[in-house]
Amino acid sequence: MKEFSVNGLLKNSQHYTELRAQRNKTSTIAFLNGDLVNNEESVSSGLSCRTFVNGEWGFASTSMAKTDSVDELIKKAETNAMFMAKMKKEKGEEVSLKNTSFNFEKDYTGAGVVMTQADIIDYGKELCAYIKEKYPDLKSSQVIVAFNELEKNLTNSFGSQAYHILPRTVLYTVFSYEKDDEVVSVTGFFGRNGRPGDVLNRKDEINEKIETLYKHVIDKANGVHATAGVKDVIVSPAVTGVLAHEAIGHPAEADLVKAGSVAGNYIDEKVGTDLVTMIDYAHTYNGEELPVPVYIDDEGVEGKDAVLIDKGVFKGFMNNRELAGFYNAEETGNARAFAYNDEPLIRMRNTIIEPGESKLEDMISEIKDGYYFIERSNGQADLTSEFMFGVTMGYEIKNGKLGKAVKDTTISGVAFDMLKTVDMVSDEFHVGTTGFCGKKQRMIVSHGGPSLKCKVHVGGK
Repeated sequence: MKEFSVNGLLKNSQHYTELRAQRNKTSTIAFLNGDLVNNEESVSSGLSCRTFVNGEWGFASTSMAKTDSVDELIKKAETNAMFMAKMKKEKGEEVSLKNTSFNFEKDYTGAGVVMTQADIIDYGKELCAYIKEKYPDLKSSQVIVAFNELEKNLTNSFGSQAYHILPRTVLYTVFSYEKDDEVVSVTGFFGRNGRPGDVLNRKDEINEKIETLYKHVIDKANGVHATAGVKDVIVSPAVTGVLAHEAIGHPAEADLVKAGSVAGNYIDEKVGTDLVTMIDYAHTYNGEELPVPVYIDDEGVEGKDAVLIDKGVFKGFMNNRELAGFYNAEETGNARAFAYNDEPLIRMRNTIIEPGESKLEDMISEIKDGYYFIERSNGQADLTSEFMFGVTMGYEIKNGKLGKAVKDTTISGVAFDMLKTVDMVSDEFHVGTTGFCGKKQRMIVSHGGPSLKCKVHVGGK
């Protein structure tokens, strides 16, 4: 919403105030066995205001992004804050917000070929035809193109100014194969920042992903069920990433720490081996920009890396303005909102376990009887760091060599215990670009790192 500038509109505010104009664009196009089964496109936009009065936040939003509605919106947010302060039964310690500001502007829309919704449908039809011709033995195939774009224009009464627009396109492919009256499925992901014209033209990379996906579904159809119990396993970067995000990252968000997360008990305590370092990166790793670049958050705070675990020692939390003051910590710029009518929450950005020095083949050779888990499905974790996730693709390890593929199973444990079993970390580095987090509201995130050799509980048939 660059055409609607919020700069200079807070001159009448008597309290700390944030003003954010935002527009979200989304589209989803899906095919099943070559037939178009879903075609959705939407745009939402509006204006929100958040203000801090007497130690409480007030929030208000409107879909009418007009300059003459700003004063009314600010008054409504202030009224809401004063009501919350009045309703609070117990008065806690007064928290003052740190007076910091940051300015930032960046447009990630790229210069690729513009693809309309009709163009994307044509692309999907061609890809489905390619899959049907090359892999006629598949039981079924799904192709989904999902696009999201967040455009934000922000100002606050501390002097921060920001404009940024971040599009992301993801291609999902799902292959199903039937053998002996049993159907197995695997899902492939290909995505990155950019509009469809910037992403879908990478045909060689996409075809390589599809070839690997077909191999995996065939292997899985001929696979075996895992044996239940605590096992030596290697988890790939995709599985490492979801463990880092769900089982460790969420407990390390300062609002959840204040709500009782176990992470609050572990500051400067050993929670993993010396091989484990985990950081929520703001925007850059090793000189390369990461998939979710947050140079400034939705409170106008500069994005800074949040070190969560350093060589096995738990070091701190991800925070927002208020909780940085509460915990007397440095602001990290983790407060983000998905839509114009969402309040900023503490959210992860690029949550990564750092690579080590081991080669994957050496890690495999060290396991006599265990598993190598490659892909995962959804799962759950809680504020004790206990987790359980589905594993949709993996292989046995027998006497230091990969064996048969493994059919759908689960892994579970307590993350802060599991990290103490990590005895090898690969030199690989991969960060997923297709993730969403569902903490009260959707938010784009990324996570990943290396492969880890560790012990977890594996589910059986």
